[in-house]
Amino acid sequence: MSALRRGRAALFGRRPRTVPARPAPGEVLVRAEDLHVRLGEREVLAGIGLSAYAGEVLALVGPNGAGKSTLLGALAADLPADSGTVYVDGRPVSGWTAPELALRRSVLPQSAALSFPFPVADVVRMGRAPWAGTALADADEESVAAAMAAAEVTGFAGRPFSALSGGERARVALARVLAQRAPLMLLDEPTAALDLRHQELVLRVCRERAAAGDAVVVVLHDLGLAAAYADRVAVLHDGRIAAAGPPSEVFGDGLLSRVYRQPVEVFPHPRTGAPLVVPVRAEAKGEPAGNPCGPRNADGDLTSA
Repeated sequence: MSALRRGRAALFGRRPRTVPARPAPGEVLVRAEDLHVRLGEREVLAGIGLSAYAGEVLALVGPNGAGKSTLLGALAADLPADSGTVYVDGRPVSGWTAPELALRRSVLPQSAALSFPFPVADVVRMGRAPWAGTALADADEESVAAAMAAAEVTGFAGRPFSALSGGERARVALARVLAQRAPLMLLDEPTAALDLRHQELVLRVCRERAAAGDAVVVVLHDLGLAAAYADRVAVLHDGRIAAAGPPSEVFGDGLLSRVYRQPVEVFPHPRTGAPLVVPVRAEAKGEPAGNPCGPRNADGDLTSA
């Protein structure tokens, strides 16, 4: 047994744990009731009520500071609630031990950092730690290989994690979460460091996991990705949910313009019908609309009105 596997067994395998059953379609895997969270003097979440169901992708969207990452952290039981309750697999999160919780939900934070130059394959294998000492521990290598293939990181399995680019690290971190094979996946801005191809890859993986019966809650800034891949979206604004439902019902000009404080237009994609969200921009490509310097003549000098 490798040192890594011995360490995982020591951490997670001290006493037998019940392997959770696969969730039924539509089962609530995480639920927040009247959730309030304060960070310092500021109430970041104010009375949030939200559920995520097996078989769906739920996208959390909204402007910077709206509370998306805080909500994800509270759903993961990484941030304590000041009031209200978060339930995972039907039980308040306070009723689960850390090893038990790790069998039921996996978490991808915004950034991934390691102090030691672990090879990529070992970083992904860390996602299997919760299963040490259970009947499913024998599936470790299969799970790791499948996760690395899904995230397209197999080609640099032996490279040190510290030597990777930001986008490569993000994909390795995703592979670790996939290898964990928890039925609830909580992903915080998984596309932020990725190019176009790999942004699409990540959301396709989310859809595949939902189709396999998992619940995926993902924080996204790209409203186009949310509209194309999410079954439901929750739009956060000033610590509250401004609207929640299918993207086709929630994404409207008025709501998004108000929440983002930026005029937008929403229209259906000509082929798929998914909402396309486009900022309203000045038509001219030269001077911006409302140029305070006023019009100029052909020589570039100011002219009178």
